[in-house]
Amino acid sequence: MPRLLVVDDEPQIVTALTRALEREGYDVEASPTGLDAVALTAAGSPDLIVLDLNLPDIDGLEVLRRVRSWSSIPVLVLSGDGEEQRKVAALDEGADDYLEKPFGLGELRARVRALLRRAGATPDSATVTTDGLEVDLALKAVRLQGSPVRLTPTEWRLLQLFVAQPGKLLTHQYLIGKVWGAGHGEETLQTLRAHLRSLRRKLGDDSREPRFIRTETRIGYRWVAPVTPGGGRVDGRLAGG
Repeated sequence: MPRLLVVDDEPQIVTALTRALEREGYDVEASPTGLDAVALTAAGSPDLIVLDLNLPDIDGLEVLRRVRSWSSIPVLVLSGDGEEQRKVAALDEGADDYLEKPFGLGELRARVRALLRRAGATPDSATVTTDGLEVDLALKAVRLQGSPVRLTPTEWRLLQLFVAQPGKLLTHQYLIGKVWGAGHGEETLQTLRAHLRSLRRKLGDDSREPRFIRTETRIGYRWVAPVTPGGGRVDGRLAGG
């Protein structure tokens, strides 16, 4: 039975979340403060944390920083309307997904199920496959419907980040930092978008009806195709350039 930790200081919300998640068969523990949440996480290692950003002692971002210093436990952040910058900051700090208040309990349960599935299905094979696409992470090779796909080194790095974290929302700043380095910021955003357009074109992906990469407006991108580890080697290598 997966163990979940709900961190929120509003009793009515905690009660609603706890009941909704327990009906799914989860073992749910609640914490009203950030410091208590960090202590419970350290002592009990829950399978997933549902974390409100507004807490009475330390805020949710600090909880996330402390937990991420030793753990990769999936974290679903709850944010209020108008908290876009804090939501982006939480994703940059390592949150796995977010829900904006008010939200439906059905969507909450679906997000929790998806995060728990991804936590147990991180690709550990050299080759991953999805929807006619084969990616060999060791050889840095790609085939689409059996035909080789030639990517630039930057396009490869972006693809590698996406398939290694399927379903996770990767912010603009996270991708820029991973691909171009921590010294780059908003000035690199247009470059990122240009490389994403090129990568999508080579993968036959349509941003309006994405098979692989979905745009999260003003925040970042998310790999939406299911990823299956395993399979044979993909012949050929990526072109440099």
